[in-house]
Amino acid sequence: MAVIAAVCLCFSASTADASAWDEIRSSVYGTKAIADGRGVIKLTAPYRPDDMRKVPIGVSAAFHDGRTVKTVTFLIDENPTPVVAVFHVGVGRDSVAITSNFRVDRQSDVRAIVEASDGQLYMVSQLVKFAGGQASCSAPPQGNPDEIAANMGKMQMAQLPADGVASPMLAQAKLDLSHPNHTGMVMDQQTLLYTPIRMVSEITVKHGGDLVFRTEGSIALSQDPSIVFDFKRTNVQDLTVTAKDTDGGSWVRTFPVSPQS
Repeated sequence: MAVIAAVCLCFSASTADASAWDEIRSSVYGTKAIADGRGVIKLTAPYRPDDMRKVPIGVSAAFHDGRTVKTVTFLIDENPTPVVAVFHVGVGRDSVAITSNFRVDRQSDVRAIVEASDGQLYMVSQLVKFAGGQASCSAPPQGNPDEIAANMGKMQMAQLPADGVASPMLAQAKLDLSHPNHTGMVMDQQTLLYTPIRMVSEITVKHGGDLVFRTEGSIALSQDPSIVFDFKRTNVQDLTVTAKDTDGGSWVRTFPVSPQS
């Protein structure tokens, strides 16, 4: 969480459009070179989302030269915390696909930065327009507060059709986690106090004992985070998910998956 925490401190105030990326890049990556990611990364995001509180942003990346994917980082320039998620990918993956739902606070460039196993960074970006309504980071959670609290930490996993995955040796699954992911920026209209921050800090998925991914979260993960990801087909028939939050919450579930056919 060190990188995300640092960026949160640096960008708690709004940054001017023209300089946002320059300042983010300097704070997170220093002078390290970032190559044009076209041909390596495909970024998908709606140009004008239906709901700024839950914007699906997806990344697929592949290397064909013997290198593998080390990390996938999602950034939203104009969010209070621009680094919105860092996915650490399990070893030996020359391709990876990940989609998650994020809060986009206002019109912004969204970026995907992929780190290769040799340390080289690649980036692509896309503009997401503001759909109107309240800024997503200060929008109150949807649903009954008692039900939200009662369901916190519950998970569901669905194995999806493998249509569109990069290789027939890959399968695809969707993880849903019940969690309000409180941003600390929402005022309770009765008490006029801000609801304390309680965000998902880490989600780890393992296939048997092998890491599929470990992600560092932020306040930009949507309420009830959802992640679609691919993983290697093997004879191992379970995925184990561990989720943690900043309030000390920790939840573990193991889900069955189909073995290699």
